Amino acid sequence: MIIGIDLGTTNSLVAYYTEEGPKIIPNRLGKNLTPSVVSVDEDGQVYIGETAKERMLLYPDSSASVFKRSMGSEKVYELSGKKFLPEELSALVLKALKEDAECFLKEEVTEAVISVPAYFNDERRKATKRAGELAGLKVERIISEPTAAAIAYGLYQNRENGKFLVFDLGGGTFDVSILELFDSIIEVRAVAGDNFLGGEDFTKVIEQLFYDKHPEIDKDKLTDKEIRHITKQAENCKIGFSKERTSKMVCKLGEQTYELELSLDEYEAKCDELLDKIRQPIKRSLADANVRLKDIDRVVLVGGATKLSFIRKFVGKLFHNLPDTSINPDEAVALGAAVQGAMKERKDSIKEVILTDVCPFTLGTEVVLEKENGRYEDGHFCPIIERNTTIPASRTERLYTVNDNQTQIRCKVLQGESRFASNNVLLGEIRIRVPKAEAGKESVDVTYTYDVNSILEVEIKVVSTGEVTKQIIKTNATDMTDEEIKERMEALSYLKIHPRDKEENKLLLLKGERLYEESIGKERMQVEYALREFEKALDTRDDSAIEGARRDFKEFIEEFTED
Repeated sequence: MIIGIDLGTTNSLVAYYTEEGPKIIPNRLGKNLTPSVVSVDEDGQVYIGETAKERMLLYPDSSASVFKRSMGSEKVYELSGKKFLPEELSALVLKALKEDAECFLKEEVTEAVISVPAYFNDERRKATKRAGELAGLKVERIISEPTAAAIAYGLYQNRENGKFLVFDLGGGTFDVSILELFDSIIEVRAVAGDNFLGGEDFTKVIEQLFYDKHPEIDKDKLTDKEIRHITKQAENCKIGFSKERTSKMVCKLGEQTYELELSLDEYEAKCDELLDKIRQPIKRSLADANVRLKDIDRVVLVGGATKLSFIRKFVGKLFHNLPDTSINPDEAVALGAAVQGAMKERKDSIKEVILTDVCPFTLGTEVVLEKENGRYEDGHFCPIIERNTTIPASRTERLYTVNDNQTQIRCKVLQGESRFASNNVLLGEIRIRVPKAEAGKESVDVTYTYDVNSILEVEIKVVSTGEVTKQIIKTNATDMTDEEIKERMEALSYLKIHPRDKEENKLLLLKGERLYEESIGKERMQVEYALREFEKALDTRDDSAIEGARRDFKEFIEEFTED
């Protein structure tokens, strides 16, 4: 079975395909959403998901989140003395999702379709693929998140033909895709986005308002734990706007309690700059697709951040059309990825469909331009495959020598939108020999071929001799060989992943520890007593006693936090 995975910045999900359509697989705690958080204690015990998120409030130095934003980079996270690349942390999350799926389905899972933001470049896509491989998964396909959402909406909701825009605002990234649905074809017309814009940024607005209201708080003197506490309370305040037009933020720092009461109108006004950032990718995608606002038949909302009422109002006002929210925006991508997995398996129950995608970035090479008076200037970018070209695609550009008796031509493979080569991302470099001749007499045909799995093949043919050089571009200097992946998998396997059957117990203990730290006086004594009683039951190793104590302690926490 091929599962579908939405590897998110804030939360991740896994889904599978059934005869009734795609369904979400609950995690070990019975929830659909698994926080994309990893924590490691001093004994090398690894915590993932909700438990790690809770532990991060107590031990921020040994926990990591939002690492998706660094995928494809060489950024190193150090947790309790152990070093991890972003894709290795992602691999731990993927491994947990894989285990949850296996537990639910009662069978081994070895293959997956994993989603990525449409605006992820090749480096980030390949890093995601490596993460899947490190988790023990054969990654059948990397699919763009809006495309996955479009599959979920377009194929299984009896949609009519037409153009629709997928507005995907997740925890850390923003994507917009314009798609066209006709008969059994979903065609991606254009994509645009921002890899550093998401729900986390809307939380930071509330954080800043909190600091502005309380200038007596010196941010530089706060501990990491206190900063995490403020962030959590700001997130809770943001969530509060889903039900009310006012929301309150309460933070206990030491013996002092600080508050911030905020109206929805005030909050919306402070988010104007972020809303402006959203407009730019929308404008670009419409221009690239040669589509006007009025041509859009439906706007589909994807991503947890779209639950904010003023985001929905903003979208409705922009498109003069109420957005489609018929599918849970948190789940649409995972459901679509599961459908894509079923398509790969050619399941009989799946609706036949042709799915096209586009290249999100322009691919080209560096060239020399002739200026006035026969002067040459290097460092210019020559596009070969333009952004938002339907893939698979193959394009050829003929390049000429610029010097007399030139013996070779260098082809720098670049990705980006700047007209200057140095401002774009260098993916690789190929050199090919050419016969000596006058400047401009020798030439090469440079052919770029880009497929649906984001694999780029570069072919260079010397026109005069017919000599051909081909190369598959590996877009990341840290790209691992099969042997290196195997070695790193073995290394990661030595980490002690927290046992599934003890997950809820550990989560409750961590919540209790946090409540103890946040409380003082009589309340702290109550928390300590409840904690000790629960720990006493755990020490008995009697399943029935533990189950009863867990139920009592859970009720205590719920009542305590309500008060």
